[in-house]
Amino acid sequence: MSAMTMDGIANAERERASEQSRQYSTFSVDNLFFGIEVLRVQEVLRYLEMTSVPTAPEVIEGLINLRGQIVTAVDMRRRLGLPKRTDGETPMNMVVRSEDGAVSLLVDEIGDVLEVQVDDYEPPPDNMSREQRELIQGVYKLDGRLLLVLDTERVLQTNLCT
Repeated sequence: MSAMTMDGIANAERERASEQSRQYSTFSVDNLFFGIEVLRVQEVLRYLEMTSVPTAPEVIEGLINLRGQIVTAVDMRRRLGLPKRTDGETPMNMVVRSEDGAVSLLVDEIGDVLEVQVDDYEPPPDNMSREQRELIQGVYKLDGRLLLVLDTERVLQTNLCT
């Protein structure tokens, strides 16, 4: 076989594999393990100082200046109806792209990029709270834990935030 034919076979195999698997950037919030489609994530940053917005919904922690771009920071603990962080815990920023521009999700810990098989995808479990179920597209069963796939656009709909 020629090198050109071998390249074509390799490309076809990569395309077939990408149809059978998905990649997610992962993070944790209060012992829950979440994933966002890797292509939606712009960058991951340590905690940045932010300016509060007095009339914003409760889930909006504030605004950060990201190299001249003003980015809204959403506290994922509040958005998911989870307990507040203790005083010693500092969140991290996962900056995601949305239809309206970049938004930072404040999370407890940043994880790795994981590749999961499409066949392992399941709907959200019934035992999750209503707030959480509304924001989860589905789950993947991993060794010893669940990867909760976040519906990023729904998370960022601050008009739904209470």
